[in-house]
Amino acid sequence: MPPSSSIVEPTWKTVIRLMRWDKPTGRLILMVPALWSLFVAAEGKPDTLLLAVIICGSLATSAGGCVVNDLWDRNIDPQVERTRNRPLASRALTVRTGIVIAVVSFLCAIGFALYLNPLSILLCALASPVIVLYPLAKRVFPVPQLVLAIAWGFAVLIPWSAVSGRLDLGAWLLCGATVLWTLGFDTVYAIPDRKYDKQLGVNSSARFFGSSTPEVVGLLFMGTGILLLWLGVYEGLGPLYMVTWAIACGMWLMHYRKLRHQRQPAHVYGQIFRQNVILGFVLLGGMIAGSLVG
Repeated sequence: MPPSSSIVEPTWKTVIRLMRWDKPTGRLILMVPALWSLFVAAEGKPDTLLLAVIICGSLATSAGGCVVNDLWDRNIDPQVERTRNRPLASRALTVRTGIVIAVVSFLCAIGFALYLNPLSILLCALASPVIVLYPLAKRVFPVPQLVLAIAWGFAVLIPWSAVSGRLDLGAWLLCGATVLWTLGFDTVYAIPDRKYDKQLGVNSSARFFGSSTPEVVGLLFMGTGILLLWLGVYEGLGPLYMVTWAIACGMWLMHYRKLRHQRQPAHVYGQIFRQNVILGFVLLGGMIAGSLVG
């Protein structure tokens, strides 16, 4: 909830809101594909220090990405109900402060990345412009959520390469599944903002797909399921993983059916987004169990 106008919020709390650390759902949904990758590539037993590096690196990167997004959108966010109370939009923090926090966040991410091998560091370098330029994409590209999805894909490739020093078929299957999954759930997340995006002249996948959005999201989730099934067979993850895969596919089918009903309350789209975080951890449990037991 935004701070009351009669109460002065401590600066540290405002900074936490700027980095979105007060909303762990969005941070966890970036961390999930990285953990998928790490545990599958390490056959369920990753190095403890590498696990810590991946977790801390994903938190730092996510924070930096959120701040950069708000810097780009500081004059747009005040016109959107969902975002008007963000610290830069409400002028609770200055642009200079936002830039400093973004730089510190990315420097922390770079510091964690230095623990990784050269291939992983190269992938981190390739991911950086995608993350920084994502907010610009909504102004020039009709499906900006695809850019975000590609950034999420790097969250798979980096840990995988850190474990194995290469990118084999399993890495690309998981990367592809992550890109489709991210494009799907972030399109759902964008649905309530369509009217604002149209008024402001900015793009979103929900606007681009229009009335076909439920069908497109359904196809994206179906593609995610197919690639995750292929991954399970290729990596020999066994029946325990397949149980969690079936649960995820069942939930994605339910989400598709909900989206097909017109005029859903706005909270339903946020609910679907949060449920995908839970599904991510359900699948992670299956990947860990499948890697250890087979």
